[in-house]
Amino acid sequence: MPLHKVQILSKTTKLYLWKITEDFDTLFNQVRLKPSALERLKSMKSQSHQKGFLAVRMLLQHNDYTDFDLFYDEFGKPHIKPQGCSIKDVQISISHSNDFSAIVISEQKVGLDLEQLKDKTLKIAPRFMDVLHLEGLPENEKIKKATVVWGIKESIFKIKNEKGISFPNHIFEDDFSFEDKVATATLKFNNKEENFNIQFDSVEDYIFVCAFEENNHSNKFR
Repeated sequence: MPLHKVQILSKTTKLYLWKITEDFDTLFNQVRLKPSALERLKSMKSQSHQKGFLAVRMLLQHNDYTDFDLFYDEFGKPHIKPQGCSIKDVQISISHSNDFSAIVISEQKVGLDLEQLKDKTLKIAPRFMDVLHLEGLPENEKIKKATVVWGIKESIFKIKNEKGISFPNHIFEDDFSFEDKVATATLKFNNKEENFNIQFDSVEDYIFVCAFEENNHSNKFR
């Protein structure tokens, strides 16, 4: 299947979604992989993960990049080379969940998480969020909101990528309405308080969440 959806999040940020309906061979034969990526692909035990990996490369190719333009730092965070002679710093975040792969390309620091709606997320919600934010909601809305909160914390972690960050103890979401599709959150870690703007939406039975780092860092948190 071709590209499923492109969503403009801001003037400098676009989200790309690929719905994976192809078999492994179809995807594999349409992408170019550098040797290290090919080895990583071969090491994956799940074909679902393999197809998600390849679908991400299809999304890169849709944007005139290839796997050769994608690299990872020592902490496993993805980076993309600017195209041509562009001097603008290009940011990328990647996520995959079952039938969908997604990337966000931006000129801002951004983190992306994609999650399928599952009852399990609600069951473990007390481990990672303030469950008071779920009070008064019907069961299906609780699942959606808990999934967004998990995505908020995961996407912020992807931006910061620092060892020791705890979802329940360091990342705090402000309460929000699912219908608003926006939220705010704060990371309190290493004597710093950092704020993030959040955008989220649904596609079929999946939720995607994008976090954007604000520039107004505070050192007042202790």
